[in-house]
Amino acid sequence: MHLYTLEYLFNGEPRTQTFEFKQPQLPVHEAAMHLLQLHFGDGENSLIMPNADATPEEILEQAELVGLTRIEVAEQPG
Repeated sequence: MHLYTLEYLFNGEPRTQTFEFKQPQLPVHEAAMHLLQLHFGDGENSLIMPNADATPEEILEQAELVGLTRIEVAEQPG
């Protein structure tokens, strides 16, 4: 398992979130998708989620539209 720390801004406020995944890399657009699910994944806000076939650029654009910006991914030694 790989431990990733995401540092980002949510509506201009600095936030940090840690995730653990099997995958050896976590591209920024995939990190954005996980943050979208974390912040907006409930049933009422499901329309905020990008389409399943969204490109990495579209995912990042959607994240920015709802206040998730400056996403940085760092893998933690494990």
